[in-house]
Amino acid sequence: MSVSIKNKVALIGGGVIKFGELFEKGFFDMMTEAYLNCLKSVDKGINPAKEIDAVWYGTIAGPSTGATVAQALGLIGKPVTRLENACATGSDTFRNACIAVASGLYDVVLAVAAEKMLDRPGGLIQAARFFPPYPWSYAITMPTAFALYYTRHMHVFGTTREHIAMVAVKNHEHGFLNPLSHFRRKITVDTVLNSPIVSWPFTLYDCCPITDGAAAAIVCKADLARKYTDSPVYVVGNGLSSDPAFMHLRTSFTSFPCVIESSRQAYKMAGITPKDVDFAELHDCFTGTELICYEDNGFCKKGEGGKFIEEGIPYLGAGKPVVNPSGGLKSHGHPIGATGIAQIVELFWQLRNEAGERQVKDSHIGLQQNVGGAGPQVCCTNILSNKKL
Repeated sequence: MSVSIKNKVALIGGGVIKFGELFEKGFFDMMTEAYLNCLKSVDKGINPAKEIDAVWYGTIAGPSTGATVAQALGLIGKPVTRLENACATGSDTFRNACIAVASGLYDVVLAVAAEKMLDRPGGLIQAARFFPPYPWSYAITMPTAFALYYTRHMHVFGTTREHIAMVAVKNHEHGFLNPLSHFRRKITVDTVLNSPIVSWPFTLYDCCPITDGAAAAIVCKADLARKYTDSPVYVVGNGLSSDPAFMHLRTSFTSFPCVIESSRQAYKMAGITPKDVDFAELHDCFTGTELICYEDNGFCKKGEGGKFIEEGIPYLGAGKPVVNPSGGLKSHGHPIGATGIAQIVELFWQLRNEAGERQVKDSHIGLQQNVGGAGPQVCCTNILSNKKL
């Protein structure tokens, strides 16, 4: 039996810090900055000590106890739950915060996440190598795992390196318009194709950067939303799905089944179809990942992801849905635990017409999604709207 949270939860505030190589900021410096930005965004104000009932905290490598978060944010005594779910950590942190509100347990909940990825030798990516009990898997890293999928997609459907280079170009163009992006520079297809190979067919410019960052969002019961803002954003659907951890147990190397199932759950809960989505923040840890996700989310037919990007459909001011108006992980950045909540905040700004130069015009429904693990192994999807559906 499944229970819908559709229209029961409203997003009333969101804050993100500028992503990048933030050696000058500590973990809690980043988190506090994002939290304060979030509080400032609540139009009619909020007294956090009195009105925030609980905290969901997402991170991969941050402090393990919620007490440290409660102390840093001035919320001592509040229940704090730490959540980790690979690169879907931020998305799932938000999802769980919403479930807590929809269940009736709490009225107002903070979802906050942060990641310091650059304060250790090699960063988190080097530390994320596979170490399963299968010797042949020891050399599998994130780039090599996702490259296996796109090389198979190229073989079966005729997609090319040029197609994924177009994804990188698009996301850099969008990220150039985002003052919070890690990389604010435009690139060309030739720039991507001629950069060093990381794991064929992915070059350096097909890969997202190693990023520090933090983000925060506040959700409340939908019937309380007008107390805090005249422009609430409603949570209308979400989904979570997993796939086998080991590559030899996967059923497809041209699709991500967990993406298909996660989005199916979210569409069903929201009562919409992919055609209703105005814009989407998708997971582009590698450019080929985004292209496959076009198909698995139903934005185009299977095997037509290359055509979808070649025709320019996911660009700002072009077709529908616009994909990664924030710049995506590729340009905005990917501080693992914080990424999903930052995407949620992008939806919040877009649906309130507050996204500035990168605003998607006449947008009413946005989809946010993260995959996690090598391959991937998990996917979390959230759908938001500026009106109840």
